[in-house]
Amino acid sequence: MWLREELLKTIWHAFTALDVDHRGKVSKSQLKVLSHNLCTVMKIPHDPVALEEHFKDDDKGPLSNQGYMPYLNRFILDKVREDFDVLEFNKMCWTLCYRKNICTKHLLITDDDAFKVWCIFNFLSEDKYPLVIITEEIEYFLRKLVETMGGGWSEEKFADYKLQLSTKNCLTAWELIELVGMGYFSKGMTLQTLSLGINEIFQELILDVLKQGYMMKKGHKRKNWTERWFILRPNSLSYYVCEDLMEKKGKIILDRNCYVESLPDKDGKKCLFIIKCTDKSFEISASDKKKKQEWIQAIQTCIQLLRLGLLSPHREARLRRRELRQKHYAEEEDLVEKMKQLQAANENKQRQLEAMREKMEEAAAKAALEEHMRKKTQLDLQDRYRLDLEREKMVRQQMEEQVAQKSSELEQYLQRVRELEDMYHRLEEALEDERQAKQDAETMRKLQSRLLEEEATKRAELEQIHLQQQRELSQTEAEKQELVAGQLAQERELQTAMLQLERLEKERQGALVQYEESSRKLERAANKTKTWKDKVAKHEGLVRLIQPGHKGPQKITNWGPASFTDTELEMRKKSWQESKNQGAQAQ
Repeated sequence: MWLREELLKTIWHAFTALDVDHRGKVSKSQLKVLSHNLCTVMKIPHDPVALEEHFKDDDKGPLSNQGYMPYLNRFILDKVREDFDVLEFNKMCWTLCYRKNICTKHLLITDDDAFKVWCIFNFLSEDKYPLVIITEEIEYFLRKLVETMGGGWSEEKFADYKLQLSTKNCLTAWELIELVGMGYFSKGMTLQTLSLGINEIFQELILDVLKQGYMMKKGHKRKNWTERWFILRPNSLSYYVCEDLMEKKGKIILDRNCYVESLPDKDGKKCLFIIKCTDKSFEISASDKKKKQEWIQAIQTCIQLLRLGLLSPHREARLRRRELRQKHYAEEEDLVEKMKQLQAANENKQRQLEAMREKMEEAAAKAALEEHMRKKTQLDLQDRYRLDLEREKMVRQQMEEQVAQKSSELEQYLQRVRELEDMYHRLEEALEDERQAKQDAETMRKLQSRLLEEEATKRAELEQIHLQQQRELSQTEAEKQELVAGQLAQERELQTAMLQLERLEKERQGALVQYEESSRKLERAANKTKTWKDKVAKHEGLVRLIQPGHKGPQKITNWGPASFTDTELEMRKKSWQESKNQGAQAQ
């Protein structure tokens, strides 16, 4: 079945070509023509009444592509089958759009080659609109084209071309056709070689031709060997009279039940292998051993993909490339997010260091202010001391002149001297405090230097930790997958054990009910026969009454069938119950 995304890409080109004003609007008459042509090419019965009914509320103005898309999905794409010619479908949409977008006269390729490049673009482009092909897919197509033509791929030339693309990093369909048509990556190749390369890639990617070539086939009726042109596709192997594909002779349908194996040489034929299907087997002879192995490998690959329910190899390769790109983009986003978190943590650390530096500057300013105040106090004390000395000198002179007369004043003078000496001692203590403050400031500066060095060391350690975390994350992801698989297996085993436990519990409950029912029946029977059996046991001892047994099942005990009477059984039961009760009381 054709993928709906691929069909929509081709229809999008045709719809865009009808949108002359580039406003996303197309008139109803043009949509009718486009819908009729699509239904004709896809072999779908066209219903014009459904189109009129779908757009009955919008008869006056142009219709939007949002309004046409539900109609396209419901009345056309939902009815698509595999039997329509996809090549004719592509050519119809190509005819509507290529003349309005590109002129192929100045290019080195023909209109047919340009059409094939356009189809390849639709296959490799992203599933987003407007359609573009990204750099990775451009490189894949150009590399495949150059290798198909037998040339060597130049990484330097493509790197120069990517620089020309600058920030765009993508091309439209018409830009890709112009790139191939200008021959920038096919210099030295003839136009015929370029056309053959484009055609081979077109057959592989668009027509799903995985392999083709001449081989000999053994007939089913006349058993004669005839040369045929074989074409291998993901689910069939068709054979024609020759490579012009004008006369088709048959088709081998491949499915998951088919298999291919090598055959020994026989009947003068070499390089034989056989394809075994459900109803028929086909013997084929290749030209040499290498071709034989290539054909067997290619057919086995197709059967394996059918068994796995996968698409053709190139479609699977395209999906894998997209998955790898998405995974790469996700990893880049995670890396950017982690770098942002690391940068935020670094900025937070810088803010903390800045706050610490400001605090240290404030402490240094406060210490400088205190030191200035201490110096000012010291100067004041020195001035006061000098003034006091001068005053005391004058007093001493006066006292020397009046020593004889004022002996009492001498004593006061000595007392004043002692006070000045005490003041001098206090001044020395203040100087000692000043020196201690200077030492504290020096210690703070050393502490700041050590903190800065520790910050540099810590930053280097953080970078090492970040690198180690990156390596451990990859290891942890693999271990996590293994643990999840183990956990799922344990959960399944736990669920199985729980179901078995519930079943055993139900069986135990049923057995317990049966045991209680049997006990009640036994007790009723014992009560009925207790009276006369006691009498017989009293008068006759071990002699038992000879009487016909009842029709119920016999009692089975450890001593055999009916080895003792019900009275003896009841007594033994009472004795066992008393011993059990005594054991429970002892515990």
